[in-house]
Amino acid sequence: MLEHDGHGVAQWPFGPRAPDAPRPATLPDGRPWPSIHVLTPAGPDAPGLPATDASVAAQGYAPLHHHHVPPGPDAAARVEALLSDPSVDYLLVLRAGDLLAPGALTALGLEAFLGDSSSGAPDVVTGLRVVFDDGVLGLDAIAQAPGPIDGGGIPAGSLAAFTGGECLLSRTAVQRAGGLDLARAHPVADLWPRLAGARLARIGRPVLLQHAPGGRHAPPPGSGLAIAALTDHGAGGGAGIAHRRLAEALVLSGHRVTHLRLADEAVPAGAEWQDSFPRTEAAIRDGAYDLLLAGNIHGATRRPTVLARLARHLPVALVMHDLFPLTGRCAFPCGCTLIATGCDARCPTSTQYPHLAPSRIAGIHGEKRALLTEPGGPLLLANSAWTLAYTRACAPAGAAIARIDLAFPTGAFRPGDRAALRRRLGLPADSVLVMFAAVIADAPGKGFADLAANLRRIARPGVGFVAVGRLDDPAALGLPDLVAVGPIGDEAGLAEWYSACDIYVTASLNETLGQTPVEAGLCGIPTVAYRASGLTTAVIDGVSGILVPQVPGALADDLAKLIDDAPLRRRMGAYARIALENRFSHASAALRFNDVLIARGLLPAASGGRLRFSPDLLGRFAFARDRHPGESGTVPAPSPAPIRMLRRAKRAVLGRDLPLWLRRGLYVSSLITGPMRRLRS
Repeated sequence: MLEHDGHGVAQWPFGPRAPDAPRPATLPDGRPWPSIHVLTPAGPDAPGLPATDASVAAQGYAPLHHHHVPPGPDAAARVEALLSDPSVDYLLVLRAGDLLAPGALTALGLEAFLGDSSSGAPDVVTGLRVVFDDGVLGLDAIAQAPGPIDGGGIPAGSLAAFTGGECLLSRTAVQRAGGLDLARAHPVADLWPRLAGARLARIGRPVLLQHAPGGRHAPPPGSGLAIAALTDHGAGGGAGIAHRRLAEALVLSGHRVTHLRLADEAVPAGAEWQDSFPRTEAAIRDGAYDLLLAGNIHGATRRPTVLARLARHLPVALVMHDLFPLTGRCAFPCGCTLIATGCDARCPTSTQYPHLAPSRIAGIHGEKRALLTEPGGPLLLANSAWTLAYTRACAPAGAAIARIDLAFPTGAFRPGDRAALRRRLGLPADSVLVMFAAVIADAPGKGFADLAANLRRIARPGVGFVAVGRLDDPAALGLPDLVAVGPIGDEAGLAEWYSACDIYVTASLNETLGQTPVEAGLCGIPTVAYRASGLTTAVIDGVSGILVPQVPGALADDLAKLIDDAPLRRRMGAYARIALENRFSHASAALRFNDVLIARGLLPAASGGRLRFSPDLLGRFAFARDRHPGESGTVPAPSPAPIRMLRRAKRAVLGRDLPLWLRRGLYVSSLITGPMRRLRS
């Protein structure tokens, strides 16, 4: 099993080692990478030591020093000398026989830099542990929320003893804690209580591969919650995709999730008037669920009453895929100030989706605010720092609010061979390709007109454009060398288009997070976006892309900068892949959600101080041999040409809005034709 190949594990559980993208020579701000010293407390003949050495050597990290520290009278002096050496930034204790996962030190080192703030760099950075023998026995992580370490002891986990090999420890923190005694069986577990108050950061990707010879397959993760995941139309479209991915993360961390859709008993075109879903409500009410995880229900109902009724029977958490839970009717206020005083009939966008008659806006806004302040009202889950701040500012006093992260399939969205992909996709080999994407690529809410104006400014020979998503009239962009791909419902296929391009751009100002910049960064291409909304979390400025001020031409200026600077594009693309895999994996989302469940009293603190994951989690990472391929059918298929022509004709006559008389007509029509459709089926 253990051999001296690229990462110390032959064939399984990891596939043949693919060449990594070159690691940038410096950190994003030009400083050198932190100096890491790996300590292996073992003599030269220790079992498993050659494989451990191979896994460290394969990291391709510098500055890196690997010390074998045999037991004996000199061990303490060697450790003390390292702790006194100011050139040493971080330590990692790796026992003989344990291995570092591919790219572990680069991932830890970048997060140590990104955690740098006014309070200083983190003292400890932790990642995932993979326990294996002839197969993967399980994965786990220290169940300690980021921030000050609480100092509680970490007992031995059920899979293998805590050895600390997934912990990057700052030299100064270890020194303040009184040093590191490598003579102990578990030196980092012994150190941990003395690290109380030290600053912890964590990454959601494997760091340590811990060999457990003769180990048995562990049981599934401990008993989690039974969760009902409720949406309007299921997993299609941006919010539906996000909700499905979050549910996947919860399943991989031991919860049981059942998906339900209000659309299964909704009246077509009736969301503005329908607020009762008896079959769905009964299934949730009588299903012995511990939690209702709702999100994006306004495609089936505009009122919060279905959540109010269900909240009498079980806890309800509502994911802020948009801002609809806070407003009278809209998904994004877009600068409208009415939300501060109370949404009402003065709403300037009542004919835009999600539509609502002006006379009903004030009443429904009041219903939402009343629900959020009721005892046992929904917990609002914000998926970015900006959304958390906005929700706190606009929600009524007493509303329950918490921060979560969304999950992304980091194994499906991964860098590919750009030249080979361009040949296969029929793209020009030598052009700089700028990509933009959305389910509806020309939606006004995505800043389409502004985007088109900025892209026209940078158009020139040698620059091409790729549009992914529904785009009824590509010629309206006025761009030469435009490839309009249309909707892509396959995650692996979408990843190929990202990987074939050089730069991603969005002109949106209205995102609670912004999924496409994260997907693009996972595929190794940087993003240019406005410094606005949740994009300030999705794009790490100066690392995974460039955030620009909201002034005319700013997008074009920084796009031009990246177009002309290929080395900068490559560096940012490499940083983006590392940083976003650290922060947006399924494990990252599950860890943050676990913090919320514990804080809300819905779960006890993790047994053994660790959160355990299903072995299937490994397949969500790009270096797994049996990698999950991603999902298909995530967005609607391309519309036939006649449908596209009808949409264009409707916009020419009525614009994108739907007046109330037309909405009522469509609703009445659906009430009449619905029974006939059911009889025919």
